[in-house]
Amino acid sequence: MRKISIVSILLTFCLLFGCLQVAAKGDFADTKRGALHVEGNGLVDENGEKVQLRGVSTHGLAWFPDYVNKKGFKELHDKWGANCVRLALYTEEWGGYCTGDANNRKALKKLVKKGVKYATEANMYAVIDWHILSDGNPKKHRKAAKAFFKAMSKEFKNHTNVIYELCNEPNGGTTWSTIKSYAEDIIPVIRKNDKDAIIVVGTPTWSQEIDKALEKPIKDKNVMYTLHFYAATHKTDMRKNVKKVLKAGLPVFVTEFGISEASGNGRISKKSGQKWIDLLDNYGVSYIAFSLANKAESTSLIKSSCQKHSGISRSNLTSYGKWYYDLLRKKAGKK
Repeated sequence: MRKISIVSILLTFCLLFGCLQVAAKGDFADTKRGALHVEGNGLVDENGEKVQLRGVSTHGLAWFPDYVNKKGFKELHDKWGANCVRLALYTEEWGGYCTGDANNRKALKKLVKKGVKYATEANMYAVIDWHILSDGNPKKHRKAAKAFFKAMSKEFKNHTNVIYELCNEPNGGTTWSTIKSYAEDIIPVIRKNDKDAIIVVGTPTWSQEIDKALEKPIKDKNVMYTLHFYAATHKTDMRKNVKKVLKAGLPVFVTEFGISEASGNGRISKKSGQKWIDLLDNYGVSYIAFSLANKAESTSLIKSSCQKHSGISRSNLTSYGKWYYDLLRKKAGKK
């Protein structure tokens, strides 16, 4: 038997440990990786290394503002293993940015800024989401969107962790041509202040028909396209379509998903949810779960009985919340 020296053992250990460190860096990427840019169908960091964002979305900021807090966001990063948070600013509905009064708009803008601040302090990327929903066509509030994104991009032009989502879920028959036209109006407003920020553009039919964008993509090197799914409703056929889009190299970002039915309520499907996660992980696609709220519905991560906005334990989570919490921790290498 050949003798093995202590030095050889130590050298082997160090090399192995170094490899593990590189693997960990590639798997859990927070803002220490710096500014991101689009490459292929996903994101890379300043060194060209692949980055996958995995995070949590707030519910409507007007309805659940208290979840935007420093301690809670730090826990999302440190305890959950999230590296991204999405700030859902509804444009219509009750208390919406475009339907409320001037004081309401001022308060919501202040809350968005706080959200970015807390995300930055917690080493997370922040998605500022212009949450089109009942308004359907993003052109309905195009003037307000221009003013909003002008203000936000000016405010955060020196931040490398801010991502702009231009229109959450266009619907009501809104075509890709209309969405593209809207995006091409808004993108230059952001680019005037921030020429390199990641910008995510919604797609037709509640951001489910991402293949429509494949027909005529936007000419901008750092634009991605939104995909949303709710796993109990959206299954094999939709995954096949998304796989086709990914194989074609379109940059995809799942800025919102759940494992309930498409209504956000009803039954949940962890089995279908896992198939979606496997697909996204296989292609390195970033994804954000909806929602950080205790609303009494299937797509809430927090139990309706829990009134806490930080210091939330696993036992305070819904079945869906526990599933995602465990998934995030595993992906981030937390034990």
